[in-house]
Amino acid sequence: MSGAPNAEAPKQRLTTSAMIASIAAPGQRTASAPFGHALVALAKSHPGIVGLTADLAKYTDLHIFAQAYPDRFYQMGMAEQLLMSAAAGLAREGAMPFVTTYAVFASRRAYDFICMAIAEERLNVKIVCALPGLTSGYGPSHQATEDIAIFRGMPNLTIIDPADALEIEQAVPAIAAHDGPVYMRLLRGQVPLLLDAYGYRFELGKAKTIRTGNDVLVISTGLATMRALQAAEILERDSIGVEVLHAATIKPLDLDTIIAAAGKGGRLVVVAENHTIIGGLGEAVAAGLLRAGVAPKFRQIGLPDAFLAAGALPTLHDRYGISAEAIARQIKGWL
Repeated sequence: MSGAPNAEAPKQRLTTSAMIASIAAPGQRTASAPFGHALVALAKSHPGIVGLTADLAKYTDLHIFAQAYPDRFYQMGMAEQLLMSAAAGLAREGAMPFVTTYAVFASRRAYDFICMAIAEERLNVKIVCALPGLTSGYGPSHQATEDIAIFRGMPNLTIIDPADALEIEQAVPAIAAHDGPVYMRLLRGQVPLLLDAYGYRFELGKAKTIRTGNDVLVISTGLATMRALQAAEILERDSIGVEVLHAATIKPLDLDTIIAAAGKGGRLVVVAENHTIIGGLGEAVAAGLLRAGVAPKFRQIGLPDAFLAAGALPTLHDRYGISAEAIARQIKGWL
């Protein structure tokens, strides 16, 4: 061997497993940056729309808007409290701010500023946040597993959790048309596309049946709706019929539709969400059913009440029970 005895070969920089952040299955159809493109399209006819972010334009797809409308884009730096306060000020002057950051930073760092500066005043600010739930492999610092629980108790705040690229595209003009503050969880980058195959149309405040089934009712939101639909196909091979009711709007929750569906046919009712089982859609549905006197066999699929591990998303989703295969296994075990 040539060279000095202790010489080391050049080290190749390896990509860690936590870098694997795609939520799309291999071969699944996707759309690129649906939020950014939808906002640009809407801004053409809405000159009051402005975009603000806390050093995360590229990672929340707001860079698409920044390129199209640089004079309507504000880079606030790593200062989420300032970000929300500035958005409140712009809204008071008649603008419609679309604010982006990561969900953990909005819910944990900027809660009081959103509450006092935006929600209490019912200002027309749209807070759109990436990395909801377990959509990052970087561990608790970036995994917003409790953001819905944090925000559900805030008066005047509408909460949206879209399932795919189509719904994000449709939700952008819908939340702009809504008069008041909105918190929307954001799937970013190459976002899976599936609801178009079901003829789905987003309506603010409405839960909608995506597919029907006689054995199980799955009430789901966000990423979990995509997984529930995939799990339903797996279970169909064993002649298990799964109905999927998608509740994209978590607050206000469409309890009339949920109660009517849960009261049909003595089916197992499962709530699935990409969020901790504490304080999210599952507990909201359970409380609504209890108050209405509807008592089906009820189960929850969600993330545990814990700080989650870092790693590759496919591994984490299976480990914590929100992959399609894990959802199918759990439902089959409950029947």
